Amino acid sequence: MIIGVSKEIKKVEFRVAAIPAGVRTLSEAGHKVFVEKGAGEGSGFSDEEFKKAGAEIIEDKKKLFDETELILKVKEPLSEEYNLFHEEQVLFTYLHLAADKVLTDALLNSKIVGIAYETVQRDDGYLPLLSPMSEIAGRIASLVGAFYLAKHKSGSGKFIGGIPGVPPANVVIIGGGTAGMNAAKIAAGMRAKVTILDVNIERMRYLDDIMPSNVITLMSNSYNLEKALPDTDLLIGAVLIPGAKAPCLVKRKMLKLMSPGSVIVDVAVDQGGCVETTHPTTQDDPVFEVDGVVHYCVANMPGAYPQTSTFALTNVTLPYVLKIANKGYKDALREDPALARGLNVINGRLTCRQVAEVHNLPFFSIEEALN
Repeated sequence: MIIGVSKEIKKVEFRVAAIPAGVRTLSEAGHKVFVEKGAGEGSGFSDEEFKKAGAEIIEDKKKLFDETELILKVKEPLSEEYNLFHEEQVLFTYLHLAADKVLTDALLNSKIVGIAYETVQRDDGYLPLLSPMSEIAGRIASLVGAFYLAKHKSGSGKFIGGIPGVPPANVVIIGGGTAGMNAAKIAAGMRAKVTILDVNIERMRYLDDIMPSNVITLMSNSYNLEKALPDTDLLIGAVLIPGAKAPCLVKRKMLKLMSPGSVIVDVAVDQGGCVETTHPTTQDDPVFEVDGVVHYCVANMPGAYPQTSTFALTNVTLPYVLKIANKGYKDALREDPALARGLNVINGRLTCRQVAEVHNLPFFSIEEALN
């Protein structure tokens, strides 16, 4: 199979979808790999390293897309890339279609095969290709939240860890999944008082067992959230429903319950965000203020630390890339239920029920679409 590694064009995105070691693995398996010129520079990989690993460096993005059967990316395609795809081409990347009707329509019209990292899901519910980025994003959330509490960043001026005789900040995390758990680890490590809200009692029992004593759990509902907000210094939104748009749990009117200078970090922004006032921002302009509350809503948080996040991502994606390349996408999807759940669009048909529901579009089962 001919595989193309595209250079990311999203603003301030430094990750790359393959590393030289992965290129060598694919080349040794008999596949041809094209890498767009400069694709790896942000993650610390030169074109020469990719060439030594067996890749051919392609300067023209259109040529890369025209000549490859499988395109590897990190982030969802932007409008400048919509016309580059061709029918039956496989795109393997994060898609987040539930939050983007325009992109959904563009991919359906192009009749490509779109497999989304974030909806590849094992039978036990684990999301192997989303989890490493959720780990990083969750840890970043507490760090940037603590930073934007600084007075010169429009925050309240409250130091997250406190000191002897002065209490620490109150950090409230909505969602106790991978991102929420990792946010709690870092916030707790900085000595904050941490509350995790979740709806899964078994998950809360697990978190209660593994977290230190400065972390407590609380059933997630509007009453408990509203009761917690007046004392909240940093609110982290980490709610995820795989493939679906994030539920809007924090309404704008609730911001008035929060103190001026408090901070919201919405990790769920890729899926539309779980805060009503969320809108996507970029690393070079990451925050905005609504009703005196600072919002950090960067849609590619792990992209700020590409040397870590690129390795973390490619560690888990490469086995699936090999499967698609070795078997062809149809056999790979039929043989691997986890990978099949990652299929979102194929030949103009939408195969992710959550995306179909949110955009009011026809849904096709994977079996129907493949046959």
